[in-house]
Amino acid sequence: MQLADEHEGTTTKAFAGLRVLDFSTTIAGPHCARMLADMGAEVIKIETEGGETMRTRPPLRKGCSTVFGQLNAGKKSVVLDLKSEDGKEAVRRLVATADILVENFRPGVMRRLRLDYDALRPLNPKLIYCSISGYGQTGPSAELPAYAPVIHAASGYDMAHLAYQPGRNRPDYCGIYHADVVTGTYGFGAIASALYQRTVTGRGQHVDVSMLESMLTLTLIELQSSQFAVKPPPRPMFGPTETANGYVMITVASEKTFQGLMGVIGRPDWISDARFSTYAARRENWADLMDGVEAWSRQLSTDACLAALGAAGVPASAYRTVSEALRDPQLAHRQALSAVEDEGGSFQILNLPFRMSDADTTPGKAMAVLGEHTRELREEIGLAGGASVPSGKAAAQG
Repeated sequence: MQLADEHEGTTTKAFAGLRVLDFSTTIAGPHCARMLADMGAEVIKIETEGGETMRTRPPLRKGCSTVFGQLNAGKKSVVLDLKSEDGKEAVRRLVATADILVENFRPGVMRRLRLDYDALRPLNPKLIYCSISGYGQTGPSAELPAYAPVIHAASGYDMAHLAYQPGRNRPDYCGIYHADVVTGTYGFGAIASALYQRTVTGRGQHVDVSMLESMLTLTLIELQSSQFAVKPPPRPMFGPTETANGYVMITVASEKTFQGLMGVIGRPDWISDARFSTYAARRENWADLMDGVEAWSRQLSTDACLAALGAAGVPASAYRTVSEALRDPQLAHRQALSAVEDEGGSFQILNLPFRMSDADTTPGKAMAVLGEHTRELREEIGLAGGASVPSGKAAAQG
């Protein structure tokens, strides 16, 4: 029986019983907090009366954003005015009941609101307070504004990527916000570590996550080569290999796969060719090697190339769109997507990319309406009345 099969029907949630206050907006913080929610924590998303900006991001159906849903499924929604004394008092009372707080304001904002870690720690010494920011909570760059594209540029990532694009001298546009997802995931890991440490010490702590440093972890080889004056030797540049009707990605990272590839393309003699017989030689003559591979691949369809490469154990894939990738039977087998309901209807979101044999990691099935849980939680902390909730359906459900 496979782990995915064992997982089916599991009801245990690893973080069941934990309460999280999520003050974060946009992507990095909400991504971190949704991971906590998927693991079973009660995540209370705290927003202003107008709701956070991602609620308006397309795709929209009946005014409901599926991108917002991807980042916030399974969370409760509370509306508070953090600039008012009523809102601050509500936060203080919620903090007394919470295990974790996540925020990604610019450093200094929570301190000015008197809701920073030092201000809240006396109310709950076990609180794990996670701050996500562009450059970290202290230092000369700490208070600079930052979004993922800025961090991509500041970290050297964009220029490192450019170095692998022959003939190019202008950095690429990047519409995929790696820095947000990577930083949110590091935040999740740090919080999990702090939770374990709390079982030993009985104390919470402040977790300070830097987007800049998180992004630098993606440049492992470049980080090392940048420290030395000696020019690093060339290395294989894996990229698109043309077929008769498209492109495939072929990765040759071992002697076994190299030998298999040479058999597939009909050049077994190249296994002993001095240009390619060792890894070091292949590094120096990589362009010639791939020219030979492409002379073979251009004669075949993408499907035929993949069939031949797969039979020889050579790692390869077609270049797919996200829509094509989501139709992969492997994802269906893994139950990688879950349906979520909001006021606009049903949509699919991606589950956590790991499975556990004795814990359920699937997300919540509903997307809360803005302010849906405001009244319920205010009553719990003894602040019934005294603050408005959004009009309309949200107030009715609150």
